[in-house]
Amino acid sequence: MTSQPNLKISILVMIALFVAGIVCYAVFSPTEPGEPVRLMFQNKAGKVLFKHSGHIEDYGYECIDCHHNLEDDDIYNCSECHEDTGDDDMPGRSDAFHLQCQGCHEDLGAGPVECNSCHAP
Repeated sequence: MTSQPNLKISILVMIALFVAGIVCYAVFSPTEPGEPVRLMFQNKAGKVLFKHSGHIEDYGYECIDCHHNLEDDDIYNCSECHEDTGDDDMPGRSDAFHLQCQGCHEDLGAGPVECNSCHAP
């Protein structure tokens, strides 16, 4: 059987370790990356996971290669210009993604081009 003083000491040690863990997590929390690591696009056809690192590190692309609106050094959300449905002057958001992403994959013969290769349920 465990004696009462040993039980109290055990509980105090557990509480001290728990508090130390919380303090360490708060003090040494991971830093947020300066640029998005990956993005999840929600849409009717299924979620699309996009990883910046693969395109930048593996293929040597720069931001301007895909983000065509960086002339003024501001970063815009695609939906600020590309609405759900497009017109003759501006393609809709999904059409813009398909033209940009799928078009590049087809031109280079690399990357997925089939619907279910990018879109997940």
